[in-house]
Amino acid sequence: MITNLARMWLTRSTKPFVFTNEFDQRLDYEQCDRLGLYIHIPFCRSVCNFCPYCKVQYSKELCDRYIDALLEEIHLAGGGRREKKVVTSLYFGGGTPALAARRLREIIAAVGEHYVITQGIGIELHPSDVTVSNLESLRDAGVTKLSIGIQSFQEKYQAVLGRGAADASALARALEKVPFETVSMDFIFALPGQTLEDLKADVDLAFASGANHIALYPFIDFTFTDSPVQGMGKQEKRRLMDGITAYCLDMGCVRDSIWTFARERGARYSSMTRETFLGFGCSAATLLRGQFKINTFSIEEYCRRVGQGVLPTALTLRFSPRQRMVYYLFWAAYSTRVTEADFERFFGVSLRKMYGVELWAAKRLGFVTHENGAYEMTSRGAFYYHHFESFYTLAYIDKMWGLMRNEAFPPKMTL
Repeated sequence: MITNLARMWLTRSTKPFVFTNEFDQRLDYEQCDRLGLYIHIPFCRSVCNFCPYCKVQYSKELCDRYIDALLEEIHLAGGGRREKKVVTSLYFGGGTPALAARRLREIIAAVGEHYVITQGIGIELHPSDVTVSNLESLRDAGVTKLSIGIQSFQEKYQAVLGRGAADASALARALEKVPFETVSMDFIFALPGQTLEDLKADVDLAFASGANHIALYPFIDFTFTDSPVQGMGKQEKRRLMDGITAYCLDMGCVRDSIWTFARERGARYSSMTRETFLGFGCSAATLLRGQFKINTFSIEEYCRRVGQGVLPTALTLRFSPRQRMVYYLFWAAYSTRVTEADFERFFGVSLRKMYGVELWAAKRLGFVTHENGAYEMTSRGAFYYHHFESFYTLAYIDKMWGLMRNEAFPPKMTL
């Protein structure tokens, strides 16, 4: 109900988001001047029961077939252009992308045939993949940023999440020998019984182990996962979020999104806060000026479709102008900062003309401050953004991903 009311108010329309199974074989991204790239590798050694992402247990044969199809999709989307497209970044997510490490150089070379990357290459790693030999291989392939999925250094929470403990000393030794521009470590907060002291201990150990950036994501109980973990209450979660935010800021960190903090200037890891991006691989999404599309979640159908020379798009949303503005603002707000100049550059219209009432209300409620053409989110605003984002996740992402885990190419979906 909350998300529906917000959607109708912000889009000034009762029209829902309607996804259909049609798509464009040739993607129009020539006018996207801040385009990012994302590649999904859906293989894991074991499947965590709390994880909502598209993944299966690793097998070498299936992984090789998948990578062959992935290379073909990259060429399908990028081919037929006279010049390479300049893009901001390339991120590998999963799953556990390091399981495809022996073919990573091949994938990056295929991307390089069509795109020029200006802001580096990032990859997600399981703590067990952080070894000197793996890191050297990744660095030699061109990777500049790491995101290590710790979740928690503490055994009591690793047990809750069904994971093995991360060895902080081993991480520190490997990262000292093979440095990267950004080393981000991911943690989950709002776990049962978790305290501020627990989170502080994880943050301290992350920075002591070689991280210069951390991400603190709230636990979200998706309906289609098998996790037995119960989420934390709203007020308790707010105290935890406010407390760890203050702790990170007091130690001199810079907040570069709702849930991420950088210890060093220039350390940054985010595959999400992009105006536009292309996604390759099963379950990967693509966001352009006028459309959002998502690939099939089925690895077998992904390989079959690409093998026919057809993009593996499962669903496409064609935005109305107001819908696109809402989507833009939602993810710009995730970075805690929305600028009037960027909005007007992208849409050709004033931000205050389109959303002046909402911005006035946000300032009055203490959610944002406004200075020099930029709206900066306050700690109060960050909490309520997080609270609304939880509704969005359960109302939209849960429904979309739940459907697509069961149907390779659904005929339609309405949100």
